[in-house]
Amino acid sequence: EVRLVQSGGGLVQAGESLRLSCAASGLNVDEWNIGWFRQAPGKDREGIASLSSSNGRSYYANSVKGRFTVSSDSAKNTVFLQMDDLKPEDTAVYFCAADDTLRISPLASDYLRPRDYRVWGQGAQVTVSS
Repeated sequence: EVRLVQSGGGLVQAGESLRLSCAASGLNVDEWNIGWFRQAPGKDREGIASLSSSNGRSYYANSVKGRFTVSSDSAKNTVFLQMDDLKPEDTAVYFCAADDTLRISPLASDYLRPRDYRVWGQGAQVTVSS
């Protein structure tokens, strides 16, 4: 069975940091594109970061670029999202997801479409207070 199990999240104050984890089973995170998405109440799910399996590069939405970092630990088969300098507008439920499509593009947007990902984690609430 292919699964992504998330951990992390919580309540922090603006300017603080959090790290989300996404542990995979039944798939190799080095061979799948792993994306991070978030959904705030009343809003569409937004792609914010992705780690590409085809070139090893990471891609970010402008809203988080320079503050969030995606990385992986092959030995643990886990992908992380380090979130620094958090802002109240970062408040949302965060999801990791996996996509096994070979994707080669210079555009971040090509790695951040929720509809391209077929395996999803359970979600984690991140709340940032001002």
